[in-house]
Amino acid sequence: MARISGIDLPRDKRIEAALTYIYGIGPASAQRILEMAGISPELRVREMSEADTARLREIVERDFRVEGDLRREVNGSIKRLVEIGSYRGVRHRRGLPVRGQRTKTNARTRKGPRKTVGVKRSKK
Repeated sequence: MARISGIDLPRDKRIEAALTYIYGIGPASAQRILEMAGISPELRVREMSEADTARLREIVERDFRVEGDLRREVNGSIKRLVEIGSYRGVRHRRGLPVRGQRTKTNARTRKGPRKTVGVKRSKK
């Protein structure tokens, strides 16, 4: 089993898709990494040699910010926005969409399940 940046890559997937299991590597980055390493994207993870795995590991660690380092950087950026009280920071703090999406309808992923507001009628 190939292990890169602390992530076990799934054995039965193509290496091109398996690399995207690493936080910070998407499809475009995965293709670029394979190009740099000279490895065919059609190759399955289980078919890779130890030399191929070592080459991939070395390229990812040298040229890309992934997993813990990237998560720390992203969280630090969000924390900075919250601390300085910017509009984006306030949206993060309140758990609302940050990038200008509408919130009258939609935005359920950020806002959570609907909370029904009832009306109390007074007795006559």
